[in-house]
Amino acid sequence: MTVSVDDVRAAAQRIEGWVRRTPVIEVAPGLTFKLELLQHTGSFKARGAFNRLLAAKDRGELTGQGIVAASGGNHALAAAYAARELGVPARIFVPETTPAAKLGKLRTLGAEIVLAGSEYAEAYQAAETARDESGALLVHAYDQPEIVAGQGTVGLELLDQAGAFDTVLVAVGGGGLIAGIATAIGRNAQVIGVEPVLASAMHRALEAGAPTDGPVGGVAADSLGARRLGELAFTTAREHGVRSVLVEDDAIVAARKELWRDHHLAAEHGGATAYAALTSGVYRPAADERVVVVVCGANTDPSTLT
Repeated sequence: MTVSVDDVRAAAQRIEGWVRRTPVIEVAPGLTFKLELLQHTGSFKARGAFNRLLAAKDRGELTGQGIVAASGGNHALAAAYAARELGVPARIFVPETTPAAKLGKLRTLGAEIVLAGSEYAEAYQAAETARDESGALLVHAYDQPEIVAGQGTVGLELLDQAGAFDTVLVAVGGGGLIAGIATAIGRNAQVIGVEPVLASAMHRALEAGAPTDGPVGGVAADSLGARRLGELAFTTAREHGVRSVLVEDDAIVAARKELWRDHHLAAEHGGATAYAALTSGVYRPAADERVVVVVCGANTDPSTLT
């Protein structure tokens, strides 16, 4: 099971008009931000959700039973939003640890919310059971080809918007975003995954030679808290030479505050994780290296930014 650049291009055509073409800004010489936190529902996840639902609709698979999905927050919001826009019901399974800010937004989208377990893996098991019982369409958070292809449209936009660049830093949870971006960009630039030390599914998979289960914790666990890297992400990372760097929680917290203080960007902890690789010195660009940072999520309590 793989995703090609043609799949990403097809996704871009399919979701055009349903998602935003988010801007890029040059914040310093050689440093550009891709502002996916300005996407519908506050994260890049809308891209994959719309591609999954629209493709299923084209095949006649999107029925009155609607969709089921599991997520710690951002995918849930995107799936519920896409379902609402397409006029089908959504039942969303979320961990009991999901932040109140995300639950509040989810309720406004009209989705049925089901609390299930303490982490994403348990919520996903409940969603699978609901799919089997109801016949609803399962919308995976990161490990379905249509989801990865939809997220890959971020990479296509970068190639068009950002001029020449050498490196893209991308936060990694289950790996859908980085798999899509690496597929879209190919060998045009290196793609580096940035993960919290306490939630490092890709780093662990690359070291082990296969996705493996592991612990999840830390300040970004609500959005980057996948216990296991997706198979698509692992295959793509190996194919495109993607590597991972790890950042501590205190570096993520500091990067998030810096994004607000210096750039007026209200990012969640997961959205600030890629930037933390630079601000902490975990990733040090070469003298003339041109770096793009994907700021991928904004679903946060703004009172905690200062």
